[in-house]
Amino acid sequence: MKKINIAIDGPAGAGKSTVAKKVASALGYIYIDTGAMYRALAWKALHSNVDIQDGKALSSLLESTNVELVYSIEGNRIFVDNQEVTDDIRSSEVTASVSAVSAHAGVREQMVKKQQNLASNKGSVLDGRDIGTTVLPHAELKIFLTASVEERAKRRHYENVEKGRSSDLQMIMEDIQLRDSKDSSRKISPLVKAADAVEIDSTSNSAEDVAERICTLAEERIRMK
Repeated sequence: MKKINIAIDGPAGAGKSTVAKKVASALGYIYIDTGAMYRALAWKALHSNVDIQDGKALSSLLESTNVELVYSIEGNRIFVDNQEVTDDIRSSEVTASVSAVSAHAGVREQMVKKQQNLASNKGSVLDGRDIGTTVLPHAELKIFLTASVEERAKRRHYENVEKGRSSDLQMIMEDIQLRDSKDSSRKISPLVKAADAVEIDSTSNSAEDVAERICTLAEERIRMK
């Protein structure tokens, strides 16, 4: 069967990763967690005392850092220089730093090349902020996934609680609003909806329902090839 690439963009906490994993699993595709790649670099920078505002230093750090996405039944496992950091990159410290890290042109240029290479054989699902506009502008199916700020904050809060992390709902809501602003206003690859993307609001829909709709759209695009 022919395969396509699926790009899922949207703001923080909209459920992109959860939905992307379900879609990839249902279609037998590879899930490429682009956000985790930026988080991995943010984690490395924080642990290497590299200034996250220094684009040149971060680009140099990325060149000498090995970031790996290892696929497993439980989901992607993330390694930085052979050290697993799957849980570590979800810390509040990394979350607060990743927008600044991903805003640098040199960093994004390197990451985009890595992501395009990973998706070069088709049959991939990528989620992020600029997949449909920059990373895979020719993806056969583009989705822009949204949800209200309140709903996104609740999801992140419940996720933290379930994993035993300290969590403050109001603080998360403020962080999400700030990140929305940063992601949408940055000069390099800002968060915008691709002109040919299908917008889906997940506020009142389960991840399963959203994934099912995307799979239906994907099957339609595959038949059109």
